[in-house]
Amino acid sequence: MRLMALDTSSLACSVALSVDGDIAERHAIAPREHTQLLMPMIKALLEETGLSPEQLDAIVLGNGPGSFIGLRIAASVAQGIAFAAELRIVPVSSMAAIAAQVMAESDAAEVIVAQDAHVGEVYLGGFRRGAGNLPRSSIEERLQAPGAIAELAADAAPSRVAAGCGWRQYPELLEANQAYFDGVSEILYPAARYLLPIGGLLLREGGGVAPQEIVPTYLRETVARPQGGTAP
Repeated sequence: MRLMALDTSSLACSVALSVDGDIAERHAIAPREHTQLLMPMIKALLEETGLSPEQLDAIVLGNGPGSFIGLRIAASVAQGIAFAAELRIVPVSSMAAIAAQVMAESDAAEVIVAQDAHVGEVYLGGFRRGAGNLPRSSIEERLQAPGAIAELAADAAPSRVAAGCGWRQYPELLEANQAYFDGVSEILYPAARYLLPIGGLLLREGGGVAPQEIVPTYLRETVARPQGGTAP
């Protein structure tokens, strides 16, 4: 299977290309530079692997939640490539990519991801290790104020890890929930290579949508929806 994955939902600009399991990637922490970096990264990976977009099976898109502008950048590029090459797009949670990396690098049974949503909130999601060691949702993604997370006290996990930049941005969130964690990961942002196995599984199960059907996961409707209008 030949898949390209893109994620610009955070401060990281990340692209990965998988050809029958062999992965090439470009990943940079580059605030406000995603529009300058993304297309050159894609071009470099295609040249490195000798592929054209038409030879891909699909594009895996890190679909948020995350930065409004960042989500639009990756979605627009993915749509442009997919339209031209007649490909489907497989949307995958960007927070699931963080959980997948933590699970690949540790024995964590559950990963609670918090990403900075600004204005005193985080994007929160929970993931447990599932089939194939891939993350499956355990806490539905939502906006969360820095305070107690009710699900953590109600449902114990054998090895629970906190990951994502939100725990650093809002230390009071970690302080309020620290008793429920066995550790805090250094992984702060999604890397596109960890979208690939999730997207590949979804594609094999019949997942994927036409480019025009992509709807980024904004969570905060007041940002995504213009005043007096509807969400894009």
